[in-house]
Amino acid sequence: MSGQRFEPAQGPLSGRIETAADKSISHRAAIFAALATGTSTIDNYLLGEDTLSTLRVLAQLGVPVQREGSRVVIEGLGLRGPIESDAILDVGNSGTLLRLVSGWLAGQDGGSWVLDGDQSIRSRPMARVSDPLEEMGASFELQAGGTPPLTVRGASLEAISYESPVASAQVKSAVLIAGLLASGPVSVSERPASRDHTERMLAEQGAALTVTNDGDRRTVTVQPSDGLRAVDRLIPGDPSSAAFPLVAALLVPGSEVTVDNINLNPARTGLFRILERMGAQITGLNSDSGEGDSLAAEVPGAITVKASALRGVEVEASEIPAAVDEITLVALAACFATGQTIVRGAGELRVKETDRIAGVVELLSALGGAIEATDDGFVVDGSGGLRGGTVDSHGDHRLAMLAAVAGVASETGVTVTNFEAADVSYPDFASDLASLA
Repeated sequence: MSGQRFEPAQGPLSGRIETAADKSISHRAAIFAALATGTSTIDNYLLGEDTLSTLRVLAQLGVPVQREGSRVVIEGLGLRGPIESDAILDVGNSGTLLRLVSGWLAGQDGGSWVLDGDQSIRSRPMARVSDPLEEMGASFELQAGGTPPLTVRGASLEAISYESPVASAQVKSAVLIAGLLASGPVSVSERPASRDHTERMLAEQGAALTVTNDGDRRTVTVQPSDGLRAVDRLIPGDPSSAAFPLVAALLVPGSEVTVDNINLNPARTGLFRILERMGAQITGLNSDSGEGDSLAAEVPGAITVKASALRGVEVEASEIPAAVDEITLVALAACFATGQTIVRGAGELRVKETDRIAGVVELLSALGGAIEATDDGFVVDGSGGLRGGTVDSHGDHRLAMLAAVAGVASETGVTVTNFEAADVSYPDFASDLASLA
């Protein structure tokens, strides 16, 4: 099978770029605009496969959606506005869409919808969302393994206090959205805390939320709402996407790269803090993004990374939620480090688009890396670099981009089959990476 080739860099990487718009915020901006009363304009909306699926599903639910380039205008239906559809709601590859929309539909008393997606979606665990929503009064029909396709039947929802068994922003968001439609306050507790875009964005639209912290246990409570106000949004760059060219700069000798307009929410910059412990020279992480006040508006900024000598570190479970989508890049960086790197508490990677623990071990091993999987993470013995070779992304956008970065930093280059998977979150990744050479 042919693939896309990424040759070793012939010199330092340098320059300033803006990467793809934030995928998590793009999903939420569109969905929350649909829940609002009034018209919302979203600029710099991510035109990736996942986020375009969100616009298509909202249109199926009766939401007026207009798009011109990366500007999206949505006329909100209100909290109780989605229409029933005989057609299956196709979420494509997007677990965020699947779970957040389920929270909205669960509160539509008497309504019924069927949701499905691609083969990857059909392996994603959905009981973690359906369990609390059924506790509130909705009903779900899942496949035998608790996976899609699924049917959700809305109901008049009751208040609950829910202790989430996993630190998942998608689970938390689904329950909080349903809480807007409940008969009383709904609380979600988790430890450690997951990313907090939903709380910040719903508060900006007028939802009544409170946050309490007890050690590493964080509880978000939402009050029932009569309606959300429409707001206009400019989507910042995605730190998960920015991580790939920045790690390329870290690994290619002499490089210095800046990515502008990145969302600097502390709940999203965990990878960069781990890389700093490994010895990376990184500037720009300090921001006014509301650390300590989880309902403050998010502020974008710039991050600069310089090529650096790296050392092995141990990454604990408490660090994973703020780096969950980028943690495989720790494995890549560890291959170029001295000493051993151990990542623990990352079992959530096994239920992403692919089993990313197995995927990153297969990929880096094929390129000459010394990496072994554990039940909830991996162990890497750094050797100062990677040889190169041919690898398969297995349709996972994060693994496709990781392989490309490995190619640029490797001795002989990397051929990536199924590289087009990168279009899910970062359609211009290959051209942006090439522009830095």
